[in-house]
Amino acid sequence: MKEVYPTLLLCVHGFFTNLRPSEPFLTAYLMGPDKNLTETQVVNEIYPVWTYSYLALLLPVFLATDFLRYKPVLILQASSLVATYVLLLWCRGVLAMQLLEFFFGVATASEVAYYSYIYSVVDPARYRRVTGYCRSVTLFGAAAGCLLGQLLLSVAAVRLRHLVAVTLAAAAVAFVPPWFLPMPRGSLLFHESPGEEEAGPRSGEALLESAEGKALPNTQNASVASRPSEAGSRRGGFAGVSRLLLADLLLCYRCRPLLAWSLWWALATCGYFQVVNYAQALWENVRPSRDYQIYNGYVETASTLLGALAALLVGYLPVRWALWGELALCVLSLLMAASVFLMDTVRNIWLCYGSYVVFRATYMLLITVATFQIAASLSVRRYALVFGVNTFVALLLQSVLTLAVVDSAVLGLDVFAQFFVYGGYFAAISLVFLAAGLCKLASGRRCGRDVPADGPADAESLRENQTVGLH
Repeated sequence: MKEVYPTLLLCVHGFFTNLRPSEPFLTAYLMGPDKNLTETQVVNEIYPVWTYSYLALLLPVFLATDFLRYKPVLILQASSLVATYVLLLWCRGVLAMQLLEFFFGVATASEVAYYSYIYSVVDPARYRRVTGYCRSVTLFGAAAGCLLGQLLLSVAAVRLRHLVAVTLAAAAVAFVPPWFLPMPRGSLLFHESPGEEEAGPRSGEALLESAEGKALPNTQNASVASRPSEAGSRRGGFAGVSRLLLADLLLCYRCRPLLAWSLWWALATCGYFQVVNYAQALWENVRPSRDYQIYNGYVETASTLLGALAALLVGYLPVRWALWGELALCVLSLLMAASVFLMDTVRNIWLCYGSYVVFRATYMLLITVATFQIAASLSVRRYALVFGVNTFVALLLQSVLTLAVVDSAVLGLDVFAQFFVYGGYFAAISLVFLAAGLCKLASGRRCGRDVPADGPADAESLRENQTVGLH
């Protein structure tokens, strides 16, 4: 019962945090009569603020989460969401909406606390189970919110403003549970509990969960205990923790296969964020909500559920990722590029919707493979660090792409031109991994340290045979 209480509170918080009926219709709401903003203001001036805010806040919030022991940052996340939807409901103008995007960036960056907190209060033997609970309830909350919004709009004929009010009410409910969570005695980086051993996921792992929305693989078989010197370094404050994280980072990226999967991770996640963030603006141009019934909620619900199903199917695919990984990344990245080009060139809303679902499901499948391939041969602390850095690099690339393509201060392209750029971006990713895959097959040589393991057992075999490894 000691562990059930915080798990239940955290699940309630996660469900209502992600229950956002207004989310699939945000662009239509901002460009509609309630806010009366132009497409240029929404796409080129307001939306980029979230990207810049998320990038700027990610690292500070990551460190503050561990230093403050999670609970205060969970409260900050809930408060930021309430502020976001208060502004969305009652304020008007470009400046107010930019401030809204900043608060949403705070809330997004603070999601790290949600996925970190539970590991500080439950027994390591239950890490996998509670991870499943917390991740599943957020996916269910997101899908339920999209479906609820569509039903209220299509069946009950409510106004978009009322969907924002429902979302604000859900955010207000999510604000309550964090206050009743017990304060952890320790944390994973700065505050070590008596007798603590490194057996579970660290804060960096949560960056993956918050950014990609993916369930993590079973890590207990792939984890190894930290060295005594590592545990001692954690008590050295920010300087000691920074030195330790930097040394681990340099050690990890010496592995070429890990570097290859991390490269795809960062590149693809950058493009994925851009497509998902601006898809509604594209749909609004293809089928304006002022003139037609829109079905964005159904599409978001379907893509979320199919993406989760694709992630689950990874474990059943008979693919030797260690050998064919680069070519698989090439082919599926090309499929993502084709989906984006189809959304951009064929001005049919149903083909746009279908292409979007294929795009998201493909990304969910590949990011799950990348997660496992990276995690299989790394200790828990190091794969958590690598996941966090990969996400940070993705956000950095996204900020550069947003500044160059979207921001009105530079090119400020219209949404169709943007999606043409994103399609070309994924095609370029496909070409990079085509070249890598062909070079790998042509060489005809594979050594243990150049090929990532396809599972925990393979990872253990590699560790036993390597003279210089990641541990």
